[in-house]
Amino acid sequence: MPHLDPAATIKDRIRTVRDWPLPGVNFRDVTTLFQDPEAFRILVETIAWDATRKGVNLIAAVDARGFILGGALAYQLHRPFMLVRKKGKLPFRTVGAEYALEYGRAAIEIHADACKPGDRVLIVDDLIATGGTVLAAAGLIRSLGAEVAGVAAIIDLPELGGSARLRAAGLDVHAVCSFTETE
Repeated sequence: MPHLDPAATIKDRIRTVRDWPLPGVNFRDVTTLFQDPEAFRILVETIAWDATRKGVNLIAAVDARGFILGGALAYQLHRPFMLVRKKGKLPFRTVGAEYALEYGRAAIEIHADACKPGDRVLIVDDLIATGGTVLAAAGLIRSLGAEVAGVAAIIDLPELGGSARLRAAGLDVHAVCSFTETE
């Protein structure tokens, strides 16, 4: 039976933790979503449908919660799965990038052979805040000659401007639901 409003179902399963990890921050906890098998299935199927429409042939998931969704999505679509990891976590030759976060700076890496020219990559993460992580991942993927076919996330935090930054950079963004800072 198709679900009439996947966004509402998904959003309803996400817990908000106020003032964590810092005062004034509303942490969107997706572990409660992952604990609901039906909601998780709806999430994966919603993003899989969009990925199929975009002709995606490789899933790139961002460390760490993006791995959960990305692994399930790669399995559902029967597509290869690549990791976008925090710096120093991958064992083979890597390419990396530094970027700004909401709370400072960070660095990510991918294996130098994780994708190739002709690949149409979907970047998957749990949420879009400022967009820095996804923009850095897109730059790494493009540096290896692959195309970023789109970005998929469970949550968009539009007031932080990340989805607008991604779209301004020419990325096709699909977030299943969004939260305002007051929700």
